[in-house]
Amino acid sequence: MKYRQGKIGRIFMARMDHGDDLLEELKQLAEKEKIEAGVFYVIGALKNASLVVGPEECALPPVPVWRRFGDCREIIGLGTMVRDSQGDPVFHLHGATGRGDITLTGCVRGENEIYLVAEVVLLELLETGAVKELEESSGLKMLNFLS
Repeated sequence: MKYRQGKIGRIFMARMDHGDDLLEELKQLAEKEKIEAGVFYVIGALKNASLVVGPEECALPPVPVWRRFGDCREIIGLGTMVRDSQGDPVFHLHGATGRGDITLTGCVRGENEIYLVAEVVLLELLETGAVKELEESSGLKMLNFLS
């Protein structure tokens, strides 16, 4: 295990509206406010989205299993935002989406569009030295810490 102690900085509340791209709006917020790292909560609805719902097999590197929906689903999610070594924000958002009796849980990646509204609470994390770095074995940008 790798870890660092940090502090909670600013707290942001944001509303994203119908048609917005959730991850793009979060990126714009991170850029505008110069947020280095954070944890965020999402509640609202998505018109459509792509999710990774697991690997095909428990092997490295993982081969993702994708699911896409376009039928307007509720979402509740929890995610992190940490910048990579180039300074770009990298988001890791897991959420449960549902409509009626159908629920889909996974990692929201790629295309997504808000239906009606999504509310986000973002807690800025300070002094953690957190960075996302490409890990050869997984092929993913993984959490690491600067010395």
